[in-house]
Amino acid sequence: MSLFRTKSIEQSIADADEPGHQLKRTLSTFDLMILGVAVAVGAGIFSVGAKAAANYAGPAVTLSFVLAAVTCALAIMCYAEFASTIPVAGSAYTYTYATAGELLAWIIGWDLILELLTAGAVIAKYWGIYLSNVFALFDLDVPSTVNFLGLQLTWGPLLVVAVFTTLLVLGTELSARVNNVFTLIKVGIVLFVIVVGFSYVRAENYTPFVPQSVPTTGGGGSVWTQSLFSFLSGAEPAQYGVLGILSGAALVFFAFIGFDVVATSAEEVRHPQKTLPRGIFGGLIIVTVLYILVALALTGMVSYRDLAAAESPSLATAFVDVGAEWAAEVISVGILIGLTTVIMVLLLGLARVAFAMSRDGLLPRWLSHTTEHHRTPARVQIVSGVLVALLAGFTNVDVLEEMINIGTLSAFVLVSIGVVVLRKKRPDLPRAFRVPGSPVVPILAAVLCFWLMLNLTTLTWLRFAIWLAIGLIIYFAYGRQHSRLNHPELVPLEHDREEKHRLAHEQRVHEREEHRRHGSS
Repeated sequence: MSLFRTKSIEQSIADADEPGHQLKRTLSTFDLMILGVAVAVGAGIFSVGAKAAANYAGPAVTLSFVLAAVTCALAIMCYAEFASTIPVAGSAYTYTYATAGELLAWIIGWDLILELLTAGAVIAKYWGIYLSNVFALFDLDVPSTVNFLGLQLTWGPLLVVAVFTTLLVLGTELSARVNNVFTLIKVGIVLFVIVVGFSYVRAENYTPFVPQSVPTTGGGGSVWTQSLFSFLSGAEPAQYGVLGILSGAALVFFAFIGFDVVATSAEEVRHPQKTLPRGIFGGLIIVTVLYILVALALTGMVSYRDLAAAESPSLATAFVDVGAEWAAEVISVGILIGLTTVIMVLLLGLARVAFAMSRDGLLPRWLSHTTEHHRTPARVQIVSGVLVALLAGFTNVDVLEEMINIGTLSAFVLVSIGVVVLRKKRPDLPRAFRVPGSPVVPILAAVLCFWLMLNLTTLTWLRFAIWLAIGLIIYFAYGRQHSRLNHPELVPLEHDREEKHRLAHEQRVHEREEHRRHGSS
C-alpha cells in the first residue's frame, strides 16, 4: 500500500452523491462573501493591527496588511482553481488527496483540524470575556465562571458554541441567514469606528512611517519567543524596520485565515464553479479594505510608541488616549457581535474537514452520516461543537493563537504546489477558474506562505511538530488500514446497502401517507 496513493477527481465528485453522506447545495455568491467577511472580521480587526503596529512595524503595519493580503490572494487563487475543479467538501485536504497522495492529505487535514479547532476555542473563549465586558457596560454583575464538579467553568463559550452547533445541525442555509444579519451589523459598526477614528488623525503620527530597527527588549530575545528565521540565521532578534514589517505580516495573517474555511463549503454551494471564486475574492477584497482603513485610522490617531507602552494595545487603547472613551464601549459591543459569526463559520469548517476525512475512511465512517431531512453532518457537527466547547470552557487557550496561523499557512503551501501538480497530471480537467501565470504565481504563493511560517516563533514550530507526530500515530494506527482506497470492494456494497435503506424508508413513508389519506376520507 503506497503512502502516496491518490484519490481520483472523478471518485471525489462521485462520493459527494453517496446516499446517506450527501450535503445540500444552498449557498449563493453573496452567502460565500459574507462567510469570508464573517470569519475574518472579528476581534482581530480591533486588536491584531494594534499589536503589530506596537511591537513590529509601527505605522508601516499597513504594509504588513498589504503583504499578508497579497500572500492570501495568491494562495486563494489556488484554492479557487481547485474549488472550481473539485467542488466537494474538505478544501485543502481534498485537493492534496488528489495531487500529493494520502499521507500528505492526512497531514494537511490534521493541520486544518488544528487550525479550526484551536481557532474555534480561542475565539469562543474571547467571546465569553467580551460578553462580561458588555454586561459591565450596562452595570450588570454577571459572573463569567461557575464551579462545575470542582472545576472553574467559563460558561459563555459553551453557550455560544451550543447555539451555533444547533443551528448548523438544523441546516447550513438557516445558519447562513443568521450569519448574514450578524455580519452586516458588525460591518456597520466597523465603518462607524473607522469614520470616527479618522476625525482624530494627526499627520505627525505617521512619521517615521517605517521606524528604525532596534533590538528586541525583554523576553522577546529568548530562544523560544524569537522567530524561527532569526533562530536559524543567527540574526539578533529585532523589532521595526523591514524585518518588522515582515514579522508584522506573519502576525496579521491571522486576519485572513477565514478564506480557506470558505472553500470547505464547496459541496454546499449552488453552481460552485462560478460561485466559489466570486464569493471568495469578493470577501477578500472587502476584508482587506476594512483592515487597511482601520490600520490607517489607528496609527494616525496615536503614535505607535504609545501603543507599545500599553499592556495590551488595541483600537480601544487609541480611542481612550484621544479622550473618546465612549467609542471603546461601542468597540466592545462590535467585538462581541463580530466574534459571534466567526465562531459559527469555524464550527462549519471544522465539521466539513472532519466530514470529508470520515467519508474517505481516514476517520470513523459513522461520523460522515448526514441527516435525511436537512442533509447536514449532524454527528460530526455535534462532536466538533463538544470539543471546541470543552477546550474553550475548561482550558487556557491563549497560548494556542499562533498555532492557528501555522496550520493555515502549511495548508496554503501544499494547495499552491498542488495546482502545479494537477495541471501536469490532469491538463484535461475543465477549470472554471485558472490561476494566471502558472506555475510562477502558485510557486510564489507557496514561497511567501513558507516565509511567513518561518517568521513564527520556535515554540510554535515545536508545538506544531508535536501535533504532527500525534497525527501520524493516528494515521498509521487507524486511518491507513480503514481508508476506502484500501478497501475499494466495499464502496459499491455500501452504496447499494444505503440506497436500499433509503428506498425502503421512502416506501414506508409513502404507505403511511396513503393509509392516512384513505383513513381521513
